[in-house]
Amino acid sequence: MEDTDLFIKERKYLMNVTPATVDFYNNAFKSVSKFGDFSEDGLKRWVIGARDSGVSPRSINTWTTGINAYLKWKGEVYRVKKLKCTNRVLPIYSGEHLEKLLKWKPESPNERRLQLLVLLILDTGVRINEATTLKWESVDFDNCVIKVRGKGDKERLVPFSSELRKKLWLYSKNGTSPLQLVFETREGTGFMRRNARRDLCMLCKKLGFPAPPRAVHALRHTFAVNFLKGGGNLYYLARILGHASVKTTEGYLKSVAMEDLQKASERVSILNRR
Repeated sequence: MEDTDLFIKERKYLMNVTPATVDFYNNAFKSVSKFGDFSEDGLKRWVIGARDSGVSPRSINTWTTGINAYLKWKGEVYRVKKLKCTNRVLPIYSGEHLEKLLKWKPESPNERRLQLLVLLILDTGVRINEATTLKWESVDFDNCVIKVRGKGDKERLVPFSSELRKKLWLYSKNGTSPLQLVFETREGTGFMRRNARRDLCMLCKKLGFPAPPRAVHALRHTFAVNFLKGGGNLYYLARILGHASVKTTEGYLKSVAMEDLQKASERVSILNRR
């Protein structure tokens, strides 16, 4: 058995990493084998080869996290240094596009499923895989809280609004599959994330605007940015989004304009409250 295979098996069976994390490790290791190897010089060749082939510095840095975890597990003293990246503005839905999404009237069961998915992510900021694996038993209608299973197979509680509760309650009357999933297909299987992406992109086109990059994940970005624009606490946001470190959450601050900070400051001003 290759060292990389053993590493992945240990991560899977001893640390309970998700299938998505297993895919992440496999993709990172395949990239290394394509351009180099796991020696110190081989990893330098990997970075150079990947960049020459058009792989972005951000993607390389993402894979570097997994590769360095493998090097540490193997007992190597060297690590791959992350590349410098320009700060990017996270893709979000504009106020105009949000208005169109919220006013949209679905006509078919598939459209009603898509609408609820969009509203759920906009209202809670959950990841797409957290939404598509959500079960009705994890929806607490009385306290407006859902229990989701996120990265690292960690569970967390996420609050939702009374408006979303109405939508969820009405949708729950449609009946459920043996899997008890909130989002299911006609056959009673789980709604695939790639199908959600396809359907959302088609909806954006139907409503007259181009879907932003990573259309489904942009809903999560939109939730986070609007949470901060409304004066929401950064640490509360990190907890809601399931971020292990608040430094990850700080990235959303780049999308908050000065006028939004001024409005938030007006709301909490000690002098204004006197």
